[in-house]
Amino acid sequence: MLNFLKQVGDYAKESVQAAKYIGQGLSVTFDHMRRRPVTVQYPYEKIIPSERYRGRIHFEFDKCISCEVCVRVCPINLPVVDWEFDKASKKKTLNHYSIDFGVCIFCGNCVEYCPTNCLSMTEEYEMAAYDRHELNYDNVAMGRLPYKVTQDPMVTPLREYGYLPKGVTDPHDLPAGSRRAGKLPQEILEEAESAASGADN
Repeated sequence: MLNFLKQVGDYAKESVQAAKYIGQGLSVTFDHMRRRPVTVQYPYEKIIPSERYRGRIHFEFDKCISCEVCVRVCPINLPVVDWEFDKASKKKTLNHYSIDFGVCIFCGNCVEYCPTNCLSMTEEYEMAAYDRHELNYDNVAMGRLPYKVTQDPMVTPLREYGYLPKGVTDPHDLPAGSRRAGKLPQEILEEAESAASGADN
């Protein structure tokens, strides 16, 4: 009889403990049900990069003077500048320019130190390829206009996941209509124009 009561007591304790664990698991589940989803449904949804995002480098062939400053400031000497000296004009003539983005660390030194601003960082980050040699972009591939997420009608741009307002570390705490930190380029231009018009008056 005592053994039977002991078994009943142990069973009751295990049942209470199991119910406690199930309640803890369901509390976590219900907590996530009231939060906004964090998973980005790529490629139908894409995060908007920042204003200073360091993506694929854009190259303007006509501006390059073949000074090779980009090669000297590159930590891994990555840019390949093929030029020849024109005796008639006594200037360098650029023949070919290429960067291997499979090796590039996107530090931005080449863009920062370029004297003619022929290099610029874009917000394009989709450069996946099946062959690593396809990541070696020449001046033609680097010269094409950069791709923008906000200009693709087939993609839903997600702004709030890319940048959180100041002091916010959890995207679940943001309301549905919240915006990211910082200002849009259009807003910056409008403020500059209004400030200039106010100064003129």
